[in-house]
Amino acid sequence: MILLIDNYDSFTYNLVHYLGELGADVVVRRNDALDVQEAMGMGADGIVLSPGPCDPAQAGICLPLTMAAAEAGVPLLGVCLGHQTIGKAFGGDVIRASEIVHGKMGSVRHEGKGVFAGLPSPLQATRYHSLVVDRATLPDCLDITAELDNGLIMGLRHKELEIEGVQFHPESIRSEHGHAMLENFLKKTVQKNVGVPA
Repeated sequence: MILLIDNYDSFTYNLVHYLGELGADVVVRRNDALDVQEAMGMGADGIVLSPGPCDPAQAGICLPLTMAAAEAGVPLLGVCLGHQTIGKAFGGDVIRASEIVHGKMGSVRHEGKGVFAGLPSPLQATRYHSLVVDRATLPDCLDITAELDNGLIMGLRHKELEIEGVQFHPESIRSEHGHAMLENFLKKTVQKNVGVPA
């Protein structure tokens, strides 16, 4: 089962739809409808933090849930706000982007691992955001996995844990290879449960 935390965003059910098409059993809970203990007690195989209109500090349980997932070894994927939450949870700053983008396409260069495994680089992805994880304050435990030509961070992954984020929207119909990215994440949740090295 995948627990998807809904940060009050219209894209949440695009994620639910994509994950469902890939065979996942998805349970959706609003970010203020349960506490961290309840969320972790659900026994999810993986957690997805949805996009949302706020910043990580206003995203209900998302920050402490990220750390609880890290402690328990539960794979976690953050999308947009969820990605920013990962950066913030591990000690980075989330700052205003140089431009606000709403439905803008970006050419995303990536390193071909994690959610990007087997995908061409660069790929075109849809962006809706006014905030970004600050490269200057990025903690040592997080690697940059994807970026724009101007250096804006588009992807992060924890160096030791199955925790990964993307700033763009793989669930947008205009993004390339969105299903494949989510399928790569789902493979990590299966590997965790059968003890296969990731």
